Amino acid sequence: MYKPLFDHIEKFIVLEPSEIDKLESTLTLSKIKKKEHVLEEGQICSTIYFIIKGCIRQYIINSKGAEQTLQFGIENWWITDYLSYHNHIPSSFYLQAVENTEVIAIEKTVLEALLIEIPSLERYFRIVSQKTFGAMQMRIKFLFTMSAEERYHHFNDHFPEFVQRVPQYMIASYLDFSAEFMSKIRAGKV
Repeated sequence: MYKPLFDHIEKFIVLEPSEIDKLESTLTLSKIKKKEHVLEEGQICSTIYFIIKGCIRQYIINSKGAEQTLQFGIENWWITDYLSYHNHIPSSFYLQAVENTEVIAIEKTVLEALLIEIPSLERYFRIVSQKTFGAMQMRIKFLFTMSAEERYHHFNDHFPEFVQRVPQYMIASYLDFSAEFMSKIRAGKV
């Protein structure tokens, strides 16, 4: 049941059997239905999610009232509102299941205690955080340096699993253009 998480952890660190048992005893498996929110703007985020199966997106509602997707998470990815989670402040984001999703949810207080009891987990979460931060930096670079058409083709080439699983309007908002413009790109009319 928790095997995907332990397999992911073992890519970066080695846990002792007693540490695995301790970690496992604190984990909560949750099922999230498609379109269900686990976080809405204004709520304080106190949970971090490891995705076992499915897809979650992080989005905002912009000044025009439109949803703007900032991030997707799929199998073996962590997702949360890190600022709200870390600083215990109201979230500026929404977290929503794009498809029926299974996650391992860890509450902040539980994770903080685990990091003290199992110091090597601190290294694991540091590596994961650095990889996440690096991916976000590249996303910003692509938004600033690529045309809309280049962003679409880059995304399509590097993340084909999303193109098959995620509604086109969400991909368009993630790539910062309209669904209509995306239809033109896909039809070769741009």
